[in-house]
Amino acid sequence: MNKTINRRRAALLTAGFFGGFQMLMPVLGWLVGFSLESVIKEVDHWIAFGLLSIIGAKMIYDGIKNEKQKSVADLRIRSLLVLSVATSIDALMVGFSFALLQTGILLPVIVIGAVTFSLSIIGFYFGSGLGRVFGERIKIVGGVVLILIGLRILLEHLF
Repeated sequence: MNKTINRRRAALLTAGFFGGFQMLMPVLGWLVGFSLESVIKEVDHWIAFGLLSIIGAKMIYDGIKNEKQKSVADLRIRSLLVLSVATSIDALMVGFSFALLQTGILLPVIVIGAVTFSLSIIGFYFGSGLGRVFGERIKIVGGVVLILIGLRILLEHLF
């Protein structure tokens, strides 16, 4: 029972971070608006690539080293924060776009947050199941996936 509660809390915490940042970043972009768009647009892809690559490399290292996470409840807030920011930087530009188009932000932000929250919960349980089947090796796969996502973000902005 206690493990179920911890898993549920961890799933909600994870979904809360991802959904929350997917909601927050467009609002920040919308509030700042056009004034800083050119500055942020020049580096957002590098920031996302760097953060995702660092986290991905750490996951690969942990997977090779076979360093076990004690439980799902051992999720580190710092890791969730960094991943949430890295995966939502593009949403900042969405907010800028809404500001430039003078479009309301409330409904899109609610939809984005709700969808991200829901998919994060599904992904949490799916990923936990894969972890039980494949053990610590799944960290290597997860790390590679994060690096590839960062690379995709970088390449999409460069080319």
